[in-house]
Amino acid sequence: MATTREIRCLCLDVDGVLTDGRVYWDDGGLGARAFHVHDGFALRWWQRLGGAVILCSGKTSQAVALRAAELGISHVLQGSTDKPADVERVLNRLGLRWEQVAVIGDDLPDIPLMRRCGLPIAVANARPETKAAAQWVTTHRGGEGAVREAIEHVLRTDGRWAHVLQHYGLSADEPAEQRGVS
Repeated sequence: MATTREIRCLCLDVDGVLTDGRVYWDDGGLGARAFHVHDGFALRWWQRLGGAVILCSGKTSQAVALRAAELGISHVLQGSTDKPADVERVLNRLGLRWEQVAVIGDDLPDIPLMRRCGLPIAVANARPETKAAAQWVTTHRGGEGAVREAIEHVLRTDGRWAHVLQHYGLSADEPAEQRGVS
């Protein structure tokens, strides 16, 4: 497994990771998803610090495309029937190796990606088989800040989170209680 310092790319499933896994349908047949702002905040900082993001979903959704555009995520793979092959094409374009990727998943279709990557992560409410394939499991559930937690874990472990804190006038040396962290 890779160290967090080697991780340069996040590959995320969408439903169950960036969302709570529920899909809402209105009377007109339009689907909707809810995304957590904490995940968006962390994804923006990940990219700002030079990291790449790949969204890879077996479903296709305009809501996902809109959220990705809002966050500046340009590598969006929707309707994927072969997640490893689709992600590998993007990694080749980016000049990245699987060892440099952290995959965050929640269900069986994510396991083939998790087995290839440098840092497999499962969300707290992932299926048992997915958790077993993970090196690290979040305490937050998918759609409830799990992506933020995973990004913070990587950035804190390798020292890059200090750049985020400094931007807001905070020090990594301050006690967590003063930063509002418990």
